[in-house]
Amino acid sequence: MFLIGLAIPLMVFAQQPTTDKITVPLTDPGRPVTLRVSLLNGSISVKGTPGKEVIVEATTRLEDSRSEDQREKIGGLRRIPNTSSGLRVEEEDNLVEVGASHFGGSRTTDLRIQVPTNTSAKLSTINDGDILVENVNGNLEINNTNGHVTLTNVSGSAVAHALNGNIIATFTRVDQQKPMSFSSMNGQIDVTLPADIKATLQMRSDMGDIYSDFDLKLEKTSAKVEESSRGKKGKFQVTIEKGMRGTINGGGMDIQFKNFNGDIYIRKGK
Repeated sequence: MFLIGLAIPLMVFAQQPTTDKITVPLTDPGRPVTLRVSLLNGSISVKGTPGKEVIVEATTRLEDSRSEDQREKIGGLRRIPNTSSGLRVEEEDNLVEVGASHFGGSRTTDLRIQVPTNTSAKLSTINDGDILVENVNGNLEINNTNGHVTLTNVSGSAVAHALNGNIIATFTRVDQQKPMSFSSMNGQIDVTLPADIKATLQMRSDMGDIYSDFDLKLEKTSAKVEESSRGKKGKFQVTIEKGMRGTINGGGMDIQFKNFNGDIYIRKGK
């Protein structure tokens, strides 16, 4: 088991942001890796490399969020910023977990992580950052509340959600045995899939349109109808679920696209 946490100094006099770096040895470098990262504030960038170890770099942003009244109270005193990221990394049996102290929500830390190509990842952040994954082969679970999600040159499977951001994903290969899902509330969803993929798509965009250059065969299916029980005032309600269902190359793995306030683009890879 590998465990390391970077000590947080009480006072740091350097005004420039510093980068903390940790190289993580794997229990078995010949096996695939699982990466788990969770941030409150900050961005996450994961890049697959031919290497046999995990390298984590963390940079803390220096931001002054004080109000004008607070500035007046301190007068001519000089702020002494704490630039340490509070980075914490733990490895056990090829599972690597990464986190950073957020100091009551006032600290923003950007992570850049290099991993072996065969890596599955579960990544999440909430504020002030995007999530980028590139050149990896594995199962991805991505969640960003207030930022974008970009998956570039990935293979395997993905479940990606961006509440207030775009999702852009390009797959070189997909795992036909695993379902995938892409969802957003306020953003665009743009996914490029291999031309020979066999998939069954469930698509819905409440306030946007859906576009594709695949030869998509829409299925004639009855809409899902939900009926409410009649209340005391005699009111009866019927809701017909929105959405479309279609197949690519005869159908196969399930892929769900769901958006509320944005368009959906389903592209055929070159």
